[in-house]
Amino acid sequence: MSEIPEELVKITSGGTISIPRQFRKYLEMQKGDYVKVGLEGDHVVVRKVKIS
Repeated sequence: MSEIPEELVKITSGGTISIPRQFRKYLEMQKGDYVKVGLEGDHVVVRKVKIS
């Protein structure tokens, strides 16, 4: 798996962030897809999920 460099993103006043385009492309994510968000220590982890 090739490593994609980290990117700085800004949290909006509503608490949302954008997933950078290169990350979405690498994970084949599209508008309407779902992700799971969790905590691992002091890290926020976002995982792609498939809902059938």
